[in-house]
Amino acid sequence: IILLTVFAYFFYSDYEKNQKVQISEQYSLAIIKYNKNNPNPSIYEMKNIINYKDPTYSPLALYFLLDNNLLSSKSEVNQYFDILINDVNLDKEVMNLIIFKKGLYNSDSASEEELLKIFYPLINSENLWKSHALYIMAEYFFSKNEMLKSKEFFEKILKTENSNPQIKLEAQKRLQRDFSV
Repeated sequence: IILLTVFAYFFYSDYEKNQKVQISEQYSLAIIKYNKNNPNPSIYEMKNIINYKDPTYSPLALYFLLDNNLLSSKSEVNQYFDILINDVNLDKEVMNLIIFKKGLYNSDSASEEELLKIFYPLINSENLWKSHALYIMAEYFFSKNEMLKSKEFFEKILKTENSNPQIKLEAQKRLQRDFSV
C-alpha cells in the first residue's frame, strides 16, 4: 500500500507537470498564431485555456482577449471573470486584482448595486486594491452627480490605513476642489 501510494503521488505530480506544460504551449501557440484578420482560432484557444482553470494561464488568456478586444459580449467577459474569481485557485492578491479589473471593466455600464456587489470583497477587507476600488466608486457617484455618496467614498480613502499614496493624494485634491473640505 505504501509503494502504491508513493507511486500514485509521483504519477499524479508528473501528470500535473505535463498538464501545465501543455497549457503553456497552447497559450504560447495561440499568441504566436494570433492574426488580427482571423482571430477566431486564437479566441477559441484562449477560451479553452480559461476553462482549464489554471492559476497562471487562465488569467493571462482572459487578459489577452480583453487587451485585443476579442470579446464583444459583456456577459461572456463577466462569465470568464467569474470563472477566475470563483473556480481558480489563485493567490489572494491576484484574485483581488481580478476582482478590481472586473469592477473596472463594468464601471461604465453597471448599476450602483452591481458595482458595489463586484467591489464588495475589496472594499470590506484590507488589501492592496481597497483604495483603488473606493476611488472608482467615488468617481462613479461623482459622475452620477451623487455628491454625498461620492464624498463618503473619497473620505474612506483618506481613512484607510494602507491607501495607495497617489490615490490618497487624488482623493484629497478632489475633496478640496469639489467639496471644499
